[in-house]
Amino acid sequence: MPRIKDLAICLRLLDWSETSQIVALLTHDHGKVRGVAKGSKRLTPSSVARYSGGIELLTRGEIVGIVRPTSDLATLVEWDLQEPYHHLRGDLDAQRLAFYAADLANAFLADHDPHPRVFDCLSDLLAALAQPTAQPAARDAALLLYQWRLLEDCGYRPELSRDARTGDDLPDRASYSFAPGAGGFTAQDVVGESSDHRGPGPWRVRRETLDLLRRLAADPRSIMDDNAPAAAALHRRANRLLCVYARAILDRELPTMPFVLDRAEG
Repeated sequence: MPRIKDLAICLRLLDWSETSQIVALLTHDHGKVRGVAKGSKRLTPSSVARYSGGIELLTRGEIVGIVRPTSDLATLVEWDLQEPYHHLRGDLDAQRLAFYAADLANAFLADHDPHPRVFDCLSDLLAALAQPTAQPAARDAALLLYQWRLLEDCGYRPELSRDARTGDDLPDRASYSFAPGAGGFTAQDVVGESSDHRGPGPWRVRRETLDLLRRLAADPRSIMDDNAPAAAALHRRANRLLCVYARAILDRELPTMPFVLDRAEG
């Protein structure tokens, strides 16, 4: 039976019994791993030693697990807490965005399909959410980078240079339509288009949003230095666009998506 040792972030947590838990973990090298942590809630010396720090939602630790080919659930035998992300417990906006990020990873990623770049971006996002709401640009940029990386790694990177409907180069315009079914932007006027992200799409998108996504595609880290209030508002519009794009791909709205869709631009 393969034995794995890896860094992991807890995406989902469910009490399985009075003493055990079922977890969904995003690991760095082994992808999403679902497993049973038997005895993780016991307070005996042996259990406390094996599950150091305890397993909680949206914490990062090092795991040791046993993967059985005949079972959908791995057996988690060790957990060493490394980062509890305490700030998520005292900041409602940060906590909501973290819940959304965890939901997105859980919905898009298949079990045992490694996505180390997504893991790194999620770690960076959880750290960036420690930024105070008075300086929101860093957390909004980190969320945008995380959503982009997840969509890109899963094969859903939107087309940014060519018209998604005609294949021609996108002309310079003040606004465009984003057609989720076509996977990108179009300069065509589309029937049923709306600026309201609550609708099924297509959606009217400003040129500034497209330019931001192009910067993100060319140099993902370039947007992390944008600290102006105007940049934070632009990042939030782009985050809403990627959120509704993810909703269209999944063909359902995750319970945490309103945390992104209903945020004010600041």
